[in-house]
Amino acid sequence: MVLFYKARRFITGRREGMEMVQVAILVAIAIILGLIFKSEITAFVNKTLDALNTGF
Repeated sequence: MVLFYKARRFITGRREGMEMVQVAILVAIAIILGLIFKSEITAFVNKTLDALNTGF
């Protein structure tokens, strides 16, 4: 019975750490994609802002 509680605490206690790892991986992927598509993102933002400025 004690082994069950230790195993349960071990499994449930590691969720917070896994969530941090998942967030770090997602942030890293977002940064990498931003660096790869930097020129396309910049062109899209500039085009969108120009369209908004001409509308007003």
